[in-house]
Amino acid sequence: MSKPIVAIIGKPNVGKSTFFNYLAGSRISIVQDTPGVTRDRIYAETNWRGRDFTLIDTGGIEPDSDDIILSQMREQANLAIAMADVIIFLTDIRQGVTAADREIAIMLKKSGKPIVLVCNKADNIEKDKEEIYEFYNLGIGEPFPISATNAIGIGDVLDEIYDKFPKSDESEHDDDKIKVAVIGKPNVGKSSLVNKILGENRAIVSDIAGTTRDAIDSEFENEKGKYILIDTAGVRKKSKIKETIEKYSIMRTLLAIERADVCLMMIDAVEGVTDQDAKIAGEAHEAGKGVIIVVNKWDAVEKETGTLEEYKKDIYQKLKYLSYAPIIFISALTGQRVSKLFDLINYVAEQNSMRVKTSVLNQVINEAIAIVQPPSDKGRRLRIYYGTQVSTKPPTFVIFVNNKQLFHFSYERYLVNQIRKEFGLDGTPIRIIAREKSDKEAQKEGF
Repeated sequence: MSKPIVAIIGKPNVGKSTFFNYLAGSRISIVQDTPGVTRDRIYAETNWRGRDFTLIDTGGIEPDSDDIILSQMREQANLAIAMADVIIFLTDIRQGVTAADREIAIMLKKSGKPIVLVCNKADNIEKDKEEIYEFYNLGIGEPFPISATNAIGIGDVLDEIYDKFPKSDESEHDDDKIKVAVIGKPNVGKSSLVNKILGENRAIVSDIAGTTRDAIDSEFENEKGKYILIDTAGVRKKSKIKETIEKYSIMRTLLAIERADVCLMMIDAVEGVTDQDAKIAGEAHEAGKGVIIVVNKWDAVEKETGTLEEYKKDIYQKLKYLSYAPIIFISALTGQRVSKLFDLINYVAEQNSMRVKTSVLNQVINEAIAIVQPPSDKGRRLRIYYGTQVSTKPPTFVIFVNNKQLFHFSYERYLVNQIRKEFGLDGTPIRIIAREKSDKEAQKEGF
């Protein structure tokens, strides 16, 4: 089920970043009392009443400004509006309704998207009640007074957003399809691969880097299963990002990774692994997605005995955190090994969704402890009581211990390797969360 997207829109300095940071639960956006600090959209994953959604913070809109930066911020906001399922229109109750607010209201109404009108900086709700009535003149509906700084009235806004989300069952028909994001830097052959799979020119293919500027979904079915292919814009190095539209493309790539079950991380065989490849692959790893490393243009590489194995070794050396990801060598141009991708996609999607029985997991943990004793510090040794799997995509395990500080990263990595050795879990990250229990609590539970 795809997550709804909520965009926060408004003129500069109405408190968008403060509001965003409160909902996101961390200080992601720079908060400064200067108009126009947030120039690019920033996004975060959050949840309300059990429904996950993606929140986008935007630069403020100055409808009539000719200033280059403000114009770009306006364009960024327009693109966020186009992506959003629900729009939060944030205003400043202290300023009242301004000409800029009226222009933005007209623009938002034209979008046809559900809008929640929010009046920020209402630090004293009783005192500010009378000021709220002016905002009905915008013709958007009931205004919600809040104070983002003092966290007043935000629950009512979230309830209203929740009520405007697309119904959950609207995307359930996609649940039987594996969502595959084709990711990588520009001109690595992403669109060529999608076109080869689909057998048609679904995406524009060009030797000009950055031709594909949007994420394009294509439903596809073959004898191996049903898929949604997400062809994304290539991500360039930040120093080369000049056009606003390219910044938008990066956002779409990150959101495509978030939506995907499996990411095909494409590498140019001629160029080899670059720093930019490592950054993009890291996004997929951090998002907990299944990953397949796809080395494209393999037909253009001169080969001799051992070339393939040396190339694999080099990839794993440069992408150490993706040591679990299978590697396949293809040519999107000729179709070499492209058909073999689907068995691998199915396998990795299955591994990413794998569930392990608690009894079997604890047998593996106990055997691991017997082989390598848990670490100790200042006479106190780490005790591991038991573990259980709490979620999939990626497989996530909670390990109950006597002291989290003693659960060193090196021992966590050791346990991950032992779990992989027993259950496979190829192509997927594994997450381990340590939780503390006292000896008495553990004894009561029989551990």
